[in-house]
Amino acid sequence: MKLSRCFTTEDFRKLARRKLPDPMYHYMQGGADDEWSKTNNETAFAKYELLPQTLTGVENIDMTTELLGAKLSMPVYLAPTGMSRLFHHDHELGVAAAAQKFETMYGVSTVATASIEDIAKACPGPKLFQVYALKDRGLTRELVARCKAAGYTALCLTVDTPVAGNRERDLVSGMTLPPKFTPASLLSFALSPEWVYRAITGGGFEMVNISHWVKGDQKGGVAAYINEQFDRSLTWKDAEWLANEWGGAFAIKGVMTPHDAIKARDHGASAVMISNHGGRQLDCVPAPIDMVAPIRDAVGDSLELIVEGGVRRGTDALKALALGANACSFGRPYLYGLAAGGQAGVERVLGLLQAELERDMALLGCKNITDISKRHIQKSR
Repeated sequence: MKLSRCFTTEDFRKLARRKLPDPMYHYMQGGADDEWSKTNNETAFAKYELLPQTLTGVENIDMTTELLGAKLSMPVYLAPTGMSRLFHHDHELGVAAAAQKFETMYGVSTVATASIEDIAKACPGPKLFQVYALKDRGLTRELVARCKAAGYTALCLTVDTPVAGNRERDLVSGMTLPPKFTPASLLSFALSPEWVYRAITGGGFEMVNISHWVKGDQKGGVAAYINEQFDRSLTWKDAEWLANEWGGAFAIKGVMTPHDAIKARDHGASAVMISNHGGRQLDCVPAPIDMVAPIRDAVGDSLELIVEGGVRRGTDALKALALGANACSFGRPYLYGLAAGGQAGVERVLGLLQAELERDMALLGCKNITDISKRHIQKSR
């Protein structure tokens, strides 16, 4: 299969599967425990039906939206995902350039394999930096200061990782960070010669934004360091501290209940990302799409709501907006594109999604994002 013959998320996933060694593929694809939440994130969208309004004059479709203080070309952006170099040598810089081309926002992970500054050069437009409130507040302050200096639009605090989730696929596949050839993974590496060649000749698996904080005698390297830095004592006061430290558009990622959304607002957040970490942390939690309406009812217009998890189609995004979200973000679909074809693969994913959104808005009878409301959606009967 060629990149030009990929038309759906599933097409990109299949091509990515062919290109990646088992540890990289399963690290990207897997969830926690029985992966119930990961699967449910996608299938939950099928519980909702769109209700088109006809004869509304849809000759001109405007998909632009305001989010986190930035203007985006469409109400979907690229979620922060760690270690993109695991999937393609174009890594975060290719993703950033694709986001810039499509005038949408790129979410950059703390554990990126390209620097905060280099990503900013590749994507001068809207950028969000995802950070953890780590035990070492000095590192957190440094990351915030670097993002300010590099012109990042917004900061996002991830709050659903007091410990790492139980990702059993990684145990089976022999996944390590950085990647290593192990008895469990040797055959799959041998069957992915292009990836192996790029890994040997190009390297680049270092978490460059935090690696300088790791002592030379740190057992397990940067990956072990970041796991040790997850702060189980984190409270809402820490979130408020970070909001004040940043002083701009501030989102909290990992909120799943109306109670926590209200708490986020009251402690300095201007937005929440309704997210269960792609089903990679606590299993058996609801799909983000199912929590949009109750959270919107609880917070009114006082918070921007972003749905992260399970978005695969333009119609998925429209359902989220109709239920009360301001925007959506997605991770796995663009990572499939990255693995399948580098920056060109990400651009094809974004191009198809953009075309779907424009077409689906016309079919729904909406000229502008602000036209989409609860009158356009119902639960399946």
